[in-house]
Amino acid sequence: MSTASQSPWRQATQAVLRFVPVLLLTYLGLLAVTFFIGRVVPVDPVLAVLGDRASEAQMAEMREAMGLNKPLWQQFFAYVGQVLRGDFGHSVLTGRPVLDDIRRVFPATLELATVGIVIGSVLGIPLGVWAAVRRGRLADQLVRVMGLVGYSVPIFWLGLMGLVIFYAKLDWVGGPGRIGIGFAYSVPTRSGLLLLDAALAGEWQAMRSALAHLALPASLLGYFSMAYISRMTRSFMLKELSQEYIVAARAKGLSEARIIWAHALRNAAVPLVTVVALSYAGLLEGSVLTETVFAWPGLGLYITNSLQNADMNAVLGGTLVVGSVFIALNLLSDLLYRLLDPRTR
Repeated sequence: MSTASQSPWRQATQAVLRFVPVLLLTYLGLLAVTFFIGRVVPVDPVLAVLGDRASEAQMAEMREAMGLNKPLWQQFFAYVGQVLRGDFGHSVLTGRPVLDDIRRVFPATLELATVGIVIGSVLGIPLGVWAAVRRGRLADQLVRVMGLVGYSVPIFWLGLMGLVIFYAKLDWVGGPGRIGIGFAYSVPTRSGLLLLDAALAGEWQAMRSALAHLALPASLLGYFSMAYISRMTRSFMLKELSQEYIVAARAKGLSEARIIWAHALRNAAVPLVTVVALSYAGLLEGSVLTETVFAWPGLGLYITNSLQNADMNAVLGGTLVVGSVFIALNLLSDLLYRLLDPRTR
């Protein structure tokens, strides 16, 4: 069967299968980096487990039980085997398996990042289009300044200022945490996504409380992603608006709105898929500071607390999850890119 006669889905699947060796090598590299960082960091995992009052005999026994007395290459292969079995070890901080802890905290990060990327995309793409159409004018300058501020101002400072103004002074939003204390145990956990669980349980007051607490951190992450998405949208649109098919469309008498939204943006949407996917991955792993400022019980806060308590199993497990998310979203964006753009097939 010729390539031209194959369906786009089949061509995309074949492309993904060709990408599998690269994917495996990438994941192996991720495992190697996390493992050796865990060994280079000046933290003794045995000391973190037993404390500084343990005897030398107890330290030696625990070191042997944890396999730390073996050569480094043997420790690495044992580590890879454990990860492939889904065993990230036990958390010193919580006493539970790290994978169970990640399953518990990751939905909070997923919910926060998902709302953030929706806000960033819904605002960033139209603003980028507007800036490209109004290139060099006041609207373009305003959008570029908004993006520059989003890049330049530290997000933890914006979070602190947002809490002072919108929570402490104006009382427009909820404070730190994921939900009000009065609703903390009123929503049964099903998916781990608090808004969805509250809606399924019919706990509408709890849902309003969750929305109030989600509004500010999600808006900050949305603004952060909007700065990048609007900038890239503007760049892609400027490229498309300079193409010959735009000149031809105008010569045919098509309306400017149809040229911009039905033709130029449609072609610019292909590379925008990758931009949005990588922005989403960035929010999933880069919300550490936001979660710390807002005491949001997600993966970022979990990794931060684990690092402060020398809980390296939890730190490495969380890092692996973040890296896996990046790899998965890269693969998904590559698949969508091939489906949307015939030239890549």
